[in-house]
Amino acid sequence: MRILLAEDDSVLADGLTRSLRQSGYAIDCVKNGQEADAALSTQEFDLLILDLGLPKMSGLDVLRRLRARASLLPVLILTAADSVEQRVNGLDLGADDYMAKPFALSELEARVRALTRRGQGGGSAIVRHGPLTYDQVGRSAYIHEQMLELSARELGLLEILLARSGRLVSKEQLVDHLCEWGEEVSNNAIEVYVHRLRKKIEVGGIRIATVRGLGYCLEKFNPGTGAETK
Repeated sequence: MRILLAEDDSVLADGLTRSLRQSGYAIDCVKNGQEADAALSTQEFDLLILDLGLPKMSGLDVLRRLRARASLLPVLILTAADSVEQRVNGLDLGADDYMAKPFALSELEARVRALTRRGQGGGSAIVRHGPLTYDQVGRSAYIHEQMLELSARELGLLEILLARSGRLVSKEQLVDHLCEWGEEVSNNAIEVYVHRLRKKIEVGGIRIATVRGLGYCLEKFNPGTGAETK
């Protein structure tokens, strides 16, 4: 999952970036509202963490412009001002959640997990796909109740495929949601990640189908016959 963090406090931004990266998220950080607006206009993210007191363009203006583009991107607002008026303004403009500084990092991470689940179209922390179970809170995957040993990149790939189960996901979409700015990830690298994940889940009856030139699709199949199941 890829998150855009718009925060001008460099100490807080660095701390949040390190913590969320350790939890397996790809984090891109901007320090003013104009940079945030430009990034949101041209790139895809799974969540926006937005400070209201940004220079050059306020967080409320960033949010207003985001919703004017009909974007449904989940937004978590951060602000040092915990006034009722600011909360109401942010929520009325389309924010999904609100936290006042200072805050507990564990609470912020819990809200991030809840908002990214909501952005995927479901409120449950547990996602099931045939014999595969994925715990979005613990970020752990199981097949027939046996835990899978997956790298952070493989977990991220599995999350994206599960969120779009039954639909094609292109290599470009995988790069957009897995990688941060400045990361050089080639199509060959994506193929390697898919190959590694495929080997770990196919034994349990879950297949990553490849549609040449178009992308990948997560499906269930019978490991005995190789036939896709509905």
